[in-house]
Amino acid sequence: MDYKKSNAPLNTVTRDVIELSEATGNIYETVCIIAKRANQIATEMKHDLEKKLQEFASLNDNLEEISENREQIEISRYYEKLPKPTLIATQEYVDNKLFFRNPVKEREGLD
Repeated sequence: MDYKKSNAPLNTVTRDVIELSEATGNIYETVCIIAKRANQIATEMKHDLEKKLQEFASLNDNLEEISENREQIEISRYYEKLPKPTLIATQEYVDNKLFFRNPVKEREGLD
């Protein structure tokens, strides 16, 4: 899912962890799933931001040459205003947009 088009809230939302864990049956497993997805989103966001800011990097940086760049500031502000990766991951989980599996449970089911 594209994190830029997420309908995740911008602020923290109180959620019922018992309701969140109904799909897995385990609160800790649910938190682990959301945390792993949040790490994936954070890595993707960081990579995208670095790629966009790389265009503004100059090879010869001197203290006199460093100046504010309006486009660079706007890009940084845009990424700061996006929802946090944990909120995006939680929203994806609530909307059933995450695929997850537990190989241990699958193995136990085969025995």
